[in-house]
Amino acid sequence: MVFTIQPHNRLQEWVAEEHGYFGDEGLDYEFMAAGLAGSSITTSAVRPADTVPAEMRSGAFEDMEKGRSCDISAACHWAVNAAAAEGAGKMWGHAYSVSPAGIFVAADSAYRRPEDLAGVEVAVGYHSGSHYSAIQALEPFLDASQIRFSFSGLPTDRVRLMMRGEVPAANVFGAQYYLLEQLGFRKLVDSTFVIGFLISHAADREDVGRYFRALERAQRDIDLEPDRYKQYWLRELPEDLAAVADVRRFGPGERIVIAPYTKDMYEVTQRWMRGRNLINLDLDPESGFHQAVLTR
Repeated sequence: MVFTIQPHNRLQEWVAEEHGYFGDEGLDYEFMAAGLAGSSITTSAVRPADTVPAEMRSGAFEDMEKGRSCDISAACHWAVNAAAAEGAGKMWGHAYSVSPAGIFVAADSAYRRPEDLAGVEVAVGYHSGSHYSAIQALEPFLDASQIRFSFSGLPTDRVRLMMRGEVPAANVFGAQYYLLEQLGFRKLVDSTFVIGFLISHAADREDVGRYFRALERAQRDIDLEPDRYKQYWLRELPEDLAAVADVRRFGPGERIVIAPYTKDMYEVTQRWMRGRNLINLDLDPESGFHQAVLTR
């Protein structure tokens, strides 16, 4: 049976394919490249949180909750944690990744410090890594009542809005992070965050292991020769953004960590979400980890 992979705005899958690492592992696979991270929705109706339209009131969590048509996908660990706890799949407990991210403003923006964003709507994606990581990044500087968001579609949408000057600030990661940096936008605060992997209930566990062994080899290649593989960022950008991108100036992006996503990590994440009313699941905290996370 073919193992379906949804890439996540990173280089590792493309490097593994180039070198035949999936084949070496005996994995019969296909890419579902038009996943959430690489998509776009209209940004003609960007709204603040309390008036967000229905088409934008859906992010990584909702996408996983309704069921993804792939064997493995990824999103911020907050959303994967919550979706797995709700039964939308299983969180892989033997690896995670870390993605550079940041809240950017225009080069000539009057906002110079994170504190200057008090009451300013930062463009993020609803219930996604950009949403949760922006909260985490801004909390050391602002009271909760001062943190404001506009739900502004997916990563490519937020880049276009920034380029057109239609939003004052945006939280981005991956190729979009490097593109805004290249175009002269200023990073006001770092929002680097953890990404988790969601495994479908139907996925073959042996195939999942093959997939991660291939990604581990690809990660070593990227660590050693990042410049060789930056060309693959162009696969993660739509034509209009790829046309202005100089990927030679980009960094390596998300880094795969082959280490356990532990019970402590799971519970800390659950408490963080509950403390900010970002999750509403009636689960036993003690048993939740073993129900949601694949550890064997």
